[in-house]
Amino acid sequence: MSSSEPQRSGDPSRLASAEPGSGDTSPRAGNRPTWAKAPDFADQPVRQAAVRAQTVVDKQHYLDTGLTPLRCQACSAQVLVRKSSAHQTSVQWTERPEAHCPVFAQMAAHGARPGRPESCPSLEKSIKWAVDEGVLEIPE
Repeated sequence: MSSSEPQRSGDPSRLASAEPGSGDTSPRAGNRPTWAKAPDFADQPVRQAAVRAQTVVDKQHYLDTGLTPLRCQACSAQVLVRKSSAHQTSVQWTERPEAHCPVFAQMAAHGARPGRPESCPSLEKSIKWAVDEGVLEIPE
């Protein structure tokens, strides 16, 4: 494309010659315009501060709130668990799974990484037990 041809707005090559304010010019971007999924509100400091404050609240809510410590009944590995629905379970390991769980240790020895497959059958049974006993609550 020659420099005299108009560039389409969605064209990635436009980023190199983007107008100021049309993209993210954060230090990570090396002060070159880049595409951003959401505006950075650099020209609206009050709104930018409000978005950043809400992001902290959202991260705390989605990553920490409602997590219950639970030990696997088979190997005593401790995890943090949250049930968001009957079909959705969040599990956060407090330490490397293969260091405490023999199932994950065996998978790691064969090259698998945690999360692939998603869980250990014994841990899944422990989580089901915790739900059945009311240790973990499922919000309605």
